[in-house]
Amino acid sequence: MEEIRRLGEISCPSGTLIVVDGGQLGVWSGERSPAEIDPALLGVNDPAMVADVLNSVDFAVVGPDASAAARTFDRQPGSMLHDIPASRAAQLESMFDEQCRTAGLDARLAALPGREPHARRARRAAAEGGGGFVMFGVPVVAVGGVPTDRRLPVCASRVDFGDGIGPRWSEMSVRVSRAEAESSVRLGDIGIDWARVLFGDVGALNAWQHHRPVDGLADVAFWGAAAEEAAAVFSAPELGEPGEDGIRGWAGLPLEEAWEKADAVESWREEAGRRMVVDFRPHSHHWQIMRQVRASDVGSGTVDIGEARLLCAMTSWGDGYFPVYADLSASGAVVAVRVSFAASAEGVGQS
Repeated sequence: MEEIRRLGEISCPSGTLIVVDGGQLGVWSGERSPAEIDPALLGVNDPAMVADVLNSVDFAVVGPDASAAARTFDRQPGSMLHDIPASRAAQLESMFDEQCRTAGLDARLAALPGREPHARRARRAAAEGGGGFVMFGVPVVAVGGVPTDRRLPVCASRVDFGDGIGPRWSEMSVRVSRAEAESSVRLGDIGIDWARVLFGDVGALNAWQHHRPVDGLADVAFWGAAAEEAAAVFSAPELGEPGEDGIRGWAGLPLEEAWEKADAVESWREEAGRRMVVDFRPHSHHWQIMRQVRASDVGSGTVDIGEARLLCAMTSWGDGYFPVYADLSASGAVVAVRVSFAASAEGVGQS
């Protein structure tokens, strides 16, 4: 039996809604070039690979048959190819040219003079009727025409998928209007690597602080087999955060002091290979949301940035690629934006 739960509300003053992995927003470039993002945030540290990422190229598909060629090539959504590492750019152009010759299509790849900012990619995808784009290879979906003058409810459907799976979300949706849905169209997929999905306004994301604290403070948390021993050594109290019973650490410390404590506890853990997790938590927008998520019985949280309210919720399925749909009224207007997780049940328990 399906159970409907309310996760919260969002507001979208720009009219463009982004559906994205909430844990990946540390690499969102906003209105800046993606070339300004530190490759270390992508897990890239090798000097050669860093140079390859920093010198990546964005291409536009141009020519009389551009639309057909982009669909046939089918490497990324739409008529743009983003974030192509410098070492692969010439090979990609050659592959594209060969495919066009084989298919008899008049089109080519034109390198952009600079990298297209993520916010601009989102607005373009929304203006084209809604759809997907990539952010350093991670699929994201943008939808335009969302009401700007009111808050929109976000709900989720929970279904018991039976033995080996149990109750999990089958879908999450943002309700845009009260009209009846007559049809649905697939907008694209979102790639999830942090087990959470965020619904947010494109303008608000330009001010999103993923790693930097908004108040200059941070928490340090630790747990695991050696946590009680560490608590005695470092005189650490219980953290006292809702939903985190038994977690030790310190809350609301000045940033430098928090970093020193986290470093000391981590060094102590490493010196004897002790079994414990140490978590450094700057009071960022991401921390504000995840603090609520950990305390929530539905695994969701919100944060206000300017006039926008953003919502993040745990998928209950972990990571993967999940389709995003627009439900449409008889007139073709968007009624709801929906992320589907139900297909994930098919792969659970399979070898």
